[in-house]
Amino acid sequence: MPDLEIVAQSLARNVKRLRLERGYSLDALAARAGVSRGMIIQIEQARTNPSIGTVVRIADAVGISIANLLDYADSPQVRLVPADRAVPLWSTPAGSYGTLQAGTEAPGPLELWSWRLMPGEGHDSDAHPPGSAELIRVDAGELTLVVEGQEYRVPSGTTASFDAHVPHGYHNAGQVPAEMTLAIAVPPPR
Repeated sequence: MPDLEIVAQSLARNVKRLRLERGYSLDALAARAGVSRGMIIQIEQARTNPSIGTVVRIADAVGISIANLLDYADSPQVRLVPADRAVPLWSTPAGSYGTLQAGTEAPGPLELWSWRLMPGEGHDSDAHPPGSAELIRVDAGELTLVVEGQEYRVPSGTTASFDAHVPHGYHNAGQVPAEMTLAIAVPPPR
């Protein structure tokens, strides 16, 4: 697992570089991402550990995948990500987690995740930009997928896809851990 200091420094360097490449002021990026100017400053100075929601909003605002926003290595043509270099982005004391396995820009951000939700736990997501899509394959247990308030039961071995430009969430109402593989595609910025 990468050291949190390395991840914070990479996030700081990449946010500032991308903000400047796109010609955004601190205020412009803050407005596009829906976060405060002070939060952008703290991130660019590696003085905070932002929430996954904040990282997602910044990635969406600059039109890059979370994987590339957090990238701390040069990217060769073929990029291998060993298990110990995957980036855990959220977890709970009960054992639920979301780990970013890899990502690319093709032509917009495309991310691959491994998730585990312990019984009774869940994770809700804000809407992604218009044109975003998600694919989910439940590998174990049963997932309750919530899209715009509508619940869908997704049993083990089943794949679900949906337009992710609306609020959505992933929940485990079962008695055993739910494990899934999740791919998120976001269109490139216009």
